[in-house]
Amino acid sequence: MAMLQFFIAVDVTVVNVALPSIGADFGVDGHALTWVVVGYTITGGGLLMLGGRLGDVLGRRRILLLGTTLFGTASLLAGLAPSFAVLVTARLMQGAGEAIALPAAMAVIVLMFPEGPLRSRALSVWAAVASCGLVFGFVVSGIITELLGWRWIFLVSVPFILVVLVAAALLVPSEGTAEPTPLDLPGSLLLIAAPLLFTLGVIAAGEADSTLPWLPPTALAGAVAAGALFVKVERRSRNPLVPLRFFRNRPRVLANLATALLSAALSTSFLLFTYYLQDRLGAGPLQAGLAMLPLAVSLVVASVLVPRLLGGWGARACVLAGIGFTVLAMAAIALVSALGATGWAMIPAMTLIAAGMGFGIVGLQYVAVTGVTGDDAGIASGIQRAADQLGGSTGVTLYVGIGFAPALDGTDPFLASSSLAVAGLAVAGCVAWRISLPAAVREETPG
Repeated sequence: MAMLQFFIAVDVTVVNVALPSIGADFGVDGHALTWVVVGYTITGGGLLMLGGRLGDVLGRRRILLLGTTLFGTASLLAGLAPSFAVLVTARLMQGAGEAIALPAAMAVIVLMFPEGPLRSRALSVWAAVASCGLVFGFVVSGIITELLGWRWIFLVSVPFILVVLVAAALLVPSEGTAEPTPLDLPGSLLLIAAPLLFTLGVIAAGEADSTLPWLPPTALAGAVAAGALFVKVERRSRNPLVPLRFFRNRPRVLANLATALLSAALSTSFLLFTYYLQDRLGAGPLQAGLAMLPLAVSLVVASVLVPRLLGGWGARACVLAGIGFTVLAMAAIALVSALGATGWAMIPAMTLIAAGMGFGIVGLQYVAVTGVTGDDAGIASGIQRAADQLGGSTGVTLYVGIGFAPALDGTDPFLASSSLAVAGLAVAGCVAWRISLPAAVREETPG
């Protein structure tokens, strides 16, 4: 399960350093290249809750194998893509494969370990593997792009996905399926449509000389309409994608909202690091990838420390600490940009981002799956992952899209993007402050 999580996390960020090479190969500009990044995360995030429900209804082992197969096939297609359109299609397929496989994998882990120290350690490993995969994606992208070409950033994961398929087939026990239940396909489509339209609207609005002035307001209005329809569909559906009972668990709702806001800032910071190293300083893919090593090392350290501190501090204190570290990191990014400093000056910001991810995401994951049972482990895991994915893609779209928009020419894009992220983190801090677990769960919080 950890190997699957690792390579799926790698594919979230592995394209970032390689984007200039992909654009040069296919002759597309940065505007179009945005879809290679957010297309994957939006599709994955939008379908995650459907993936969680599929695991609960059809059996987690079966859905795990199906999603992993789709992800591996899409990775092969991305590496062999003859055109940019095929590459974007493959990225959308990768997102769908992730959405089907990951909730089942996380549910397997949650149900294997009871609440308390064992589950916390398992989730800490799970979060640490994901965090390292995200950063490893940056590092390996630079090395592979420089030495082998960008296509190998996708092809290198294929043999490992085959290992996951074989291991899952042999080691994950089969289980009986639940009673046949209608799936909420309209809700899933609306959950994808809303962020995709929002992304289209924000990117189009940032163009200085748009030939389609009607596109931004139309797309944004469509995003609002899709969101409103999603709520309406969920209220009326006999088998909603997000069961209404989920919203009765206040800690889970707050944890997922805070996850989306924190992930928005974390995903934004990754792109800001890449843009500063490559666009501002002129570093090549290999240099930019190796420059991310301090972030990878810091994440490993954070993953070791957080499980030990979670018991003494409590989940809420860890989350607030993670948000605080991330605020300091965004301020450091803006300061380095304003001073025009070297890449070495980004190391403090990278270290703070690692601490923010290590403390914040682990604490929020623990709260988000507290009290789950075999009946709702998949949907709880799917909602938590969806909050992470959609929060990250929306953050990149909003913070980076506005900060680097040609329409804001003359404004420091790093300062603008960082300021927007800090505003979102302030809201996340207010939300996290209101998280309160039952006394019995607090006593079991592991150390």
